[in-house]
Amino acid sequence: MMTGKDLSADINAYRATHGQFAFWWLGQHSFVLKLGKTEIYLDPYLSEHPERQVPPLLRPGEITSADLILGTHDHDDHIDRNIWPTLAASSANAMFVVPELLRETLAQDLGIAPNRFLGLDDRQTTNVRGIRVTGIAAAHEFLDRDEETGHHPYLGYVIEGNGCTIYHAGDTCLYEGLQTKLRQWSFDLALLPINGRDARRLAANCVGNMTYQEAADLAGALEPGLTVPAHYDMFADNAADPALFADYMRVKYPNLAVRVCEHGERVVVKRSRRAG
Repeated sequence: MMTGKDLSADINAYRATHGQFAFWWLGQHSFVLKLGKTEIYLDPYLSEHPERQVPPLLRPGEITSADLILGTHDHDDHIDRNIWPTLAASSANAMFVVPELLRETLAQDLGIAPNRFLGLDDRQTTNVRGIRVTGIAAAHEFLDRDEETGHHPYLGYVIEGNGCTIYHAGDTCLYEGLQTKLRQWSFDLALLPINGRDARRLAANCVGNMTYQEAADLAGALEPGLTVPAHYDMFADNAADPALFADYMRVKYPNLAVRVCEHGERVVVKRSRRAG
């Protein structure tokens, strides 16, 4: 497992040819994507926490060449408010993509220039640094909307660049219409939470996500080139077994590729089909 300066150097040095990309899993739902020269951080969760089962693989100050930092929703393990000011300073050219509902509040609360934020909502798209990002509403236990604005507090993102298409689901359950929205794309990679939900966790204000069976069925509907389970490793009381997901995929969708990743490993993916 690479960590610290070794991991940062590996990310910085990698260059993808057209039609391929690399990603690194940092734990929980945190990933780094490298599309060509563009370096994208998805929900980077790098703060210390006494209950973390996976220590931070990078220090925020070691991230010096981020182009985009995407946050799916305002929970500490997704939009890690403690580290974003450091990320803004260490990667001075990075842009932050967040739910539109949070854009102004985050800029004000974190002391980051408002012009460094781009806000998205469901099916809204922005083009930045040669990358196209589309927001997809997420149902983090509930498909919530702000009463005043109608905006969604939870998003997933479709990321297109370098001839490739990636879906980072954010924290979500299945809901009516999700598959219809996503079927307009052909995904080379789908990053899906599998930690599930139950009454005990919801009563403790730990809102839930897809079960591993539901995540498998979403992958079965979308048929991505590669499916990677996530959001199962960080906290003991909100965990799941990725082997169950992989076994279920193997039996139910045997033609679909699955990878259970190691923390900090570089995974290179070649485009499996033409992105739509």
